[in-house]
Formats: sequence, C-alpha cells, structure tokens
Amino acid sequence: MRPTGQLHLGHYHGVLKNWLNLQNEYECFFFVADWHALTTEYEDPQIIGASVFDMVVDWLAAGINPGAAKIFIQSRVPEHAELHLLLSMFTPLSWLERVPSYKDQQEKLSNKDLTTYGFLGYPLLQSADILIYKAGNVPVGEDQVAHVELAREVARRFNYLYGREPGFEEKAEAAARKLGKKNNRLYHELRRSYQEKGDAMALDKARALLESQQNISIGDSERLFGYLEGGGKMIFPEPQALLTPASKMPGLDGQKMSKSYNNTISLRDTAPAIEEKIKTMPTDPARVRRTDPGDPNKCPVWGLHQVYGDDELRDWVMKGCTSASIGCLECKQPLIEAIIKEQAPIRERAREYEADSDTVMGIISDGCDAARDIARETMEEVRDAMGLTFK
Repeated sequence: MRPTGQLHLGHYHGVLKNWLNLQNEYECFFFVADWHALTTEYEDPQIIGASVFDMVVDWLAAGINPGAAKIFIQSRVPEHAELHLLLSMFTPLSWLERVPSYKDQQEKLSNKDLTTYGFLGYPLLQSADILIYKAGNVPVGEDQVAHVELAREVARRFNYLYGREPGFEEKAEAAARKLGKKNNRLYHELRRSYQEKGDAMALDKARALLESQQNISIGDSERLFGYLEGGGKMIFPEPQALLTPASKMPGLDGQKMSKSYNNTISLRDTAPAIEEKIKTMPTDPARVRRTDPGDPNKCPVWGLHQVYGDDELRDWVMKGCTSASIGCLECKQPLIEAIIKEQAPIRERAREYEADSDTVMGIISDGCDAARDIARETMEEVRDAMGLTFK
C-alpha cells in the first residue's frame, strides 16, 4: 500500500478486511510501498515519510497480526531495487507502455509531470516486489490484474533466458517419468504440440496437468514447467491474481471514497467528527422540506446503508424516505452509530500503538529482517542464473 496520507474507511473495507482473512490462510507479505509513492509524489516526498509510521499503526489497529504476516517497508529491502534493475535489462519497453494504467493515470493526474522513467517502470518494480518472494497469489482489484499479468510475462521470460542447469534435459525427463506412464505420455504430446506447432491450448492443458500433480517435488515441477516451454528450470513461479472483492464503500458525496475527492472518513476520526461528517452529507435534492418524499437511489447516504445496514434497516429507510415519514437526520442516525461502533476499537488500538512507538518500530524492524532474508536467498539464485556470481 502506498503511503500518501491517512487511511480511511475505503482502505478498510476495500483492502484491510480482505488482508485480515488472507493472513490466516496464506503466508502473507504486507509492505509499505514508499518507492512506489515516489513515482507520483517525487516533488513532495515529505508526505511519504510522515505517512509510513501512521500507515503501519493503522494496519496493526485494524487487526493485521505481525505474528501471522510479515510487515515491512519496501525501501528497507534494497534487493527489490536490484531485482528491478536486472529485470529491466530484458523487459521490452512495449510491455510497459501497454499497461492500461500508464496512460490512464497520466490523464487522471494531469496536474503532475509523470513523463518519468520511474512512472513508466513502476509496474516492473511491482513485478520485482512480487517475484522476489516467489509469490503464488497477489491480492488485487480488477484494475491491477494487468500488472500481475506483466509479472507473469516477466517471470516466463526470465525462466526462458536464464533457467539453465547442468544436465537439465536428463533431470526433466526423469521428472516426467514420475508422472506415471499415462501422464508422462500426455505431457510429451502436449509439449510437442506447443513447441512444434505453437498450440497455445496445448500449453494451457500441459500446465493444468502439472498443477494437478501432487506426487512430484517443487524442483521437479519447476523443471517440467521450464522444459514444457523450451527453457530451463523455472526459477520464478508465475503469480496469479487473487481478485479482491470489489469495495462498495462510497464517499460522503456518493463517489468512490478517495482523499483526492475530499470525501473520506478517516480510520481515526473521533466520534464527533464522524457525526459531523455524516450529518452534513448531501441528500436527495428533491427533499427540500421535511415533508417532501425522496428517492434513496438519488441520495449518497443510501450507498452507506448498503455497507452498514441489514435488510430490515434498508427497508425502513426505503419506505420512510419515499413516504417522507422519516427525515434525513433520522435516516443518518443509524449510520452514525454503526460507523462509530466499528471504528471505536480501531481508534483505541491506534492510540495504544501511537503511545508505544518502540513496539511499532520493533515490528517493522523484525518484518524487514524476515523479508530481507527471503529476498537475499532469491537474489543469490538470480545472480547465479544470470552469471553474476564471481568466484
């Protein structure tokens, strides 16, 4: 997550609640992407440094468990930058230029000069972030799927160019025999169809075949994937996009909740601040007077009821608004109570962490050390594969 300001309910419902579930199902790496923030905030980097500590506090307050996930800061693991540099040596420029967000973000952030190498290359840095931990799954929204696909293509190209080891073909054939006679024969038929005829469907079938095998080692699996495509040992697995459920958290004006729209409720807003923000939300413009009936579908408040209300409450709002039997402040009161109740424990835990900065910094330091240990191992393998190990 990029540290560019206080976290708000959009972050909580759109990202953090999903992370809370994932940390109990997978080995997770959650990091503060301060280098990524520089791609758009390079002219005003002070906001980045000021936001890093607060972001980690918000994660911990929301329930991210440093015992279950590694929490670290991107720039504290310089191996990310080294891998980014090495990947840039063979990544075609056209791959970066075709990433949809490249031109989209330039248009949306037209007030910033984004004609920089860093902005063009940030999806490749993102690929390095993923590949250095040999991630199998990357939790992203639909707008980030193209970035994970780039990481897959980069991994595939790296494996093809550098995935060599002595006696590779013999080891791959020995691994294929472990599939059993039937699967071994099918694997070779699909491999020939792909390599001799360019049959992409055969490649997909062969990959599915290998992914279904439970009785072969990771090393043999990597060799068979590499052998399939005519390369060598698969040093980097190809990551998959783990789609995050779409956030339904609207802002105070009905648009997507975003700091740039100035329509947010921060995770640490006080109860009076939350009450003030909800009470001053715009409503259906047709309800000029208390006795005027309204249409919830034309009211930004209705969007928040979709997040915080149950069927019974939404039915009460719909009937009350359309018949003018309830006023707008009455309609907003259950929201005020629900949001304050949701945020109270988060705000309390945040205060505790703010008052104990040594503990927070210790968590960050431990996470950085653990992440760097893994990153170093990967980079040793990468340097060896690329001929950069000198003895």
